[in-house]
Amino acid sequence: MKRCAISSFSPFLKLTYHPEGITSSCLQFSFFRRCLSQRLSASGSPNTRPFPDYSPKKPTIRDAEFVHQISTAVKLRRFEPLRRILKPYESKFRPDHVIWVLMNIRSDYKLVLDFFDWACLRKDPNLEVRCIVIQLAVASKDLKTAHWLIHEFWAKPNLDVSLSFTHFVERLIYTYKDWGSDPHVFDVFFQVLVEVRLLNEARKLFDKMLNYGLAISIGSCNLYLARLSDSYDGLGVAIRIFSEFPEVGVCWNTSSYNIIIHCLCRLGKIKEAHILLLKMELKGCLPDVISYSTVINGYCHLGELQRVLKLTEEMQIKGLKPNKYTYNSIIFLLCKSGKLVEAETVLREMMNQGIVPDNVIYTTLIDGFCKLGNVAAACKVFDEMQGLKIIPDLLAYTAIICGFCQIGKMMEADKLFHELLDRGLEPDEVTYTALIDGYCKAGEIKKAFSIHNHMVQVGLTPNIVTYTALVDGLCKQGEVDTANELLHEMCRKGLQLNICTYNAIVNGLCKAGNIVQAIKLVEDMKVVGLHPDTITYTTLMDAYCKRGEMVKSHELLREMLDKGLQPTVVTFNVLMNGFCIAGMLEDGERLLKWMLEKGIMPNATTYNTLMKQYCIRNNMRVTTAIYKDMCAQGISPDSNTYNILVRGHSKARNMKEAWFLHREMVDKGFNLSTTAYSALIKGFLKRKKFLEARELFEEMRRRGLVADREIYNSFVDINFEEGHMETTLELCDEAIEWFLVNMPSKENK
Repeated sequence: MKRCAISSFSPFLKLTYHPEGITSSCLQFSFFRRCLSQRLSASGSPNTRPFPDYSPKKPTIRDAEFVHQISTAVKLRRFEPLRRILKPYESKFRPDHVIWVLMNIRSDYKLVLDFFDWACLRKDPNLEVRCIVIQLAVASKDLKTAHWLIHEFWAKPNLDVSLSFTHFVERLIYTYKDWGSDPHVFDVFFQVLVEVRLLNEARKLFDKMLNYGLAISIGSCNLYLARLSDSYDGLGVAIRIFSEFPEVGVCWNTSSYNIIIHCLCRLGKIKEAHILLLKMELKGCLPDVISYSTVINGYCHLGELQRVLKLTEEMQIKGLKPNKYTYNSIIFLLCKSGKLVEAETVLREMMNQGIVPDNVIYTTLIDGFCKLGNVAAACKVFDEMQGLKIIPDLLAYTAIICGFCQIGKMMEADKLFHELLDRGLEPDEVTYTALIDGYCKAGEIKKAFSIHNHMVQVGLTPNIVTYTALVDGLCKQGEVDTANELLHEMCRKGLQLNICTYNAIVNGLCKAGNIVQAIKLVEDMKVVGLHPDTITYTTLMDAYCKRGEMVKSHELLREMLDKGLQPTVVTFNVLMNGFCIAGMLEDGERLLKWMLEKGIMPNATTYNTLMKQYCIRNNMRVTTAIYKDMCAQGISPDSNTYNILVRGHSKARNMKEAWFLHREMVDKGFNLSTTAYSALIKGFLKRKKFLEARELFEEMRRRGLVADREIYNSFVDINFEEGHMETTLELCDEAIEWFLVNMPSKENK
């Protein structure tokens, strides 16, 4: 007979069936029994029901003699195979004989199992026989076999659950007093019912056992709670059970509280979960790292960083070390809040504690850096991840591909796309759509449609987001007619055009300078029942701002507010850009002040726009003040921020500040743009700092960026004067190649 333990687990707590766990809880039964007796006595209820006596059918004299012969034979020849021993008796053997034989050999547990195996080969024994062997297994502390025997019965196909449950409970109760008298047998039965998801029957068994003065062990009750919490519908039931069971003597432990805290968090009741965490100690249960981590994770998803930090500190004061789950939650929140530097610091702290980050943590960081536009830092994390032999999954690849697509580095995105294919990963709609959108934004429409066709060939269906990217790309290329044809194709395929699709076309028309047609499309959109949203208005405002028509932009803002639409930080950034283009920097500063007063948090782009204009005016005093104010508001500078400041300070010959900012941005994973390199190099050359200038020039060349003629001329002269003729000629050839042959039209500005 196959004997094995069958594991049962919750996805969250990993509760597993362990026979020794039931054995260790034997003292709990007597405790529960006392609690139950006290409760019944207090309420004036009658005594608990006694277990019935076992009174099987009596054998005839002939049957008794036959059973004695079998019993004697198997006892005397116990080391021989039973099949050989019992061969002479098979023809006369009846199912009734099984129980009578078991009565004679019950003291030899191994012989019982062997005999039961032999009986099973002839015919499946009746339920009473099975229950007898289960009782003997539990009495012999062989809970694995007991568990398997019960599970085998309940795993049968086409079982009438209601009728079978009634019969099984009756037989188990009937055989209990004479064959085992070990209450663990009902605990094992309860666990099996939970494992096979017969949760209603498990509850019925729990209630029935109370009538006999027995309570199910706390470990099994926890398994019941965990299984209930597997489904969303069962969360409320688990919480109700948690409040009901103590009334009949169940004393919950830390694991029990952890399950319910998890249930409350899944229901979005984070504050209630936090309150339960605080109540645990009052009930004599010490919270563990899982208790705290679950609540921390809940607050992380609410974005409440201060509560998270306070709980983490409280946990550590109690001597509980954060685990991988805790760190992952905190890193997720920091990435979500745009605090990537802090998130990476937490990662390093985690590794210093000896906890190896997993795929999820690295992917969270990669995605966070990419969304912030810091793809260089994302690549460093991606490389570190692979250096630790952690294989990136599709999510990690898709995140970094999206990052490269957003900054227009399609060669790198395409390389990673083919790398994931080589690793046997199958890209999904998100991966393909990111590439399509990237190629569209880069103006490579043919390549975008090629990716679209490949996507269809592999059996993936382009969705509304995919087609919106294509429509947006066509409009930006001025191919509005082709975009309209694509819209008709979308309709033929049954795709419902949404506000995002129309916004893409409006944006494309505005980028192409066709604002009149964009306005007309917005009116057409209203006719089909779609109303312009904040993005629609912001796009039109941006078009008017870039044309210097601030009055029309303000009119659109008023119309937008009259319709109850809330402007976003992007809307205000559009206005800020309009003011700066028009030279109205004082109005820009007033807008920034008004945003802060109204609780509208600016982002790095808001400040960058102002700083750029003050740098152009060579007013680095105000630029520095704006930068300090930005940092004081808790807004992290991005790549553009640093490049603006480095260019500004270099042109103002504040080389110490420029060099310090350059080192700081490199430490954060950002890179200098071509124009920032040029400004910094020229600043050092004017200050006669040739060593620093040469180092930056070589770094620029290694990165494949092209300096301007003035810088090439300067280094040709320097090398000539120093007598480095080979380097001089090399630079001359390079300059001729770039400026007379290549004449690059695009630079990384």
